Amino acid sequence: AADKDEKRKVIVVLQKAALETVKTKKGYELVTADSHKSILTRLKKDPSQYRPDIVHQCLLTLLDSPLNKAGLLKVYVETLNNQIIDVSPKLRIPRTFPRFAGLMVQLLHKLKIRAVGSSDVLLKVIKRPITQHLPPGAYKIGTSNKGKLVDLRRYIPTINADTRPIVLIVGAMAHGQATVDWQETCIAVSQYALSGSVALGRIMNGFENYW
Repeated sequence: AADKDEKRKVIVVLQKAALETVKTKKGYELVTADSHKSILTRLKKDPSQYRPDIVHQCLLTLLDSPLNKAGLLKVYVETLNNQIIDVSPKLRIPRTFPRFAGLMVQLLHKLKIRAVGSSDVLLKVIKRPITQHLPPGAYKIGTSNKGKLVDLRRYIPTINADTRPIVLIVGAMAHGQATVDWQETCIAVSQYALSGSVALGRIMNGFENYW
């Protein structure tokens, strides 16, 4: 069983995450569409793209999942700035958005966050490209409402998830597609356009039921 557990892994790559800092009169802050609209407009950036609350919701869904607690999940975040963040399964994500924003500002400036009173690294910015951090032989699945519509209960048993790691690419942005050129297939988990957090809830649940 230990050997089987070694092979059983779901790796989620959250794509196009809006995690950027901006200097304001109050110091450095995480850029959000609500608080920094005028700054973003001045920088000729689309404010509607800056929704770090979506990243927060997605991370809560992932790290709170039984799949993560069972040690079967790994999470990476790829930002709009092409930075890659390695998220430890041990990270307890702050429950409120202001505290999450504070943690992200700290991470983007220090590039690493350790657990208090321990050497465990909970968050770190790592080298690109993301593909070099993915295990060999992993099956890479994109998700999009334009992908092939699947019923996860029937689909998961067909992808050999017991014998190879499964990588899922999920968008953490308000609108647009999270497809990448290194994915091998693309699926839709609902006939409706779902928020990243709801789609991830479905996917986590699918693997939890399967395993």
